[in-house]
Amino acid sequence: MTATTKEPASTITSTSSDQLVSSPSARRALATCRLLLAAVFLWPALDKIFGLGHATPRDQAWIAGSSPTGGYLTHLDSPPAALFAALAGPVTDVLFIGGMLGTGLALLLGIGLRVAAVAGGLIMAMLYVASWPFGAGSNNPLVDQHLVYVALLAALALTRSGDTWGLGRAWAASGIPGTATWMR
Repeated sequence: MTATTKEPASTITSTSSDQLVSSPSARRALATCRLLLAAVFLWPALDKIFGLGHATPRDQAWIAGSSPTGGYLTHLDSPPAALFAALAGPVTDVLFIGGMLGTGLALLLGIGLRVAAVAGGLIMAMLYVASWPFGAGSNNPLVDQHLVYVALLAALALTRSGDTWGLGRAWAASGIPGTATWMR
């Protein structure tokens, strides 16, 4: 009979981003996707807060007293429209803007990508459900950009894309509990 021994946790090495994605060009491509997706999350949040004039006029900004989610959630024409209309309110406004800003900042800085993938993925999944079914003339009756963003968030978190052109390595080495694991 042979005894098996388990290696102590202190000697187990973590997988580096270089081992996850060995090609420097692929790591740079993932970092580029991460930075572009940061803009996808940050711009709408900033526009809803300050009314930068693209989708939200200044007089309909959150700082002007308007609801960032109320207009969208109360004017849906989809099967779950009543459910989403009932969700509109100050708590949903704070959660939506906080989630969009937090996800965008995490993507921009390259830290907390696992948490950002979950939070951003939930926001995008809810936006997908709220806007489904897609009308005639849409590019695809089943898949829209929200589902692509969910998949991309997962890929960016799982490949440690924050280590390239971001603070991911420093964040993981900081010694703050969780930064090398679930908050990576």
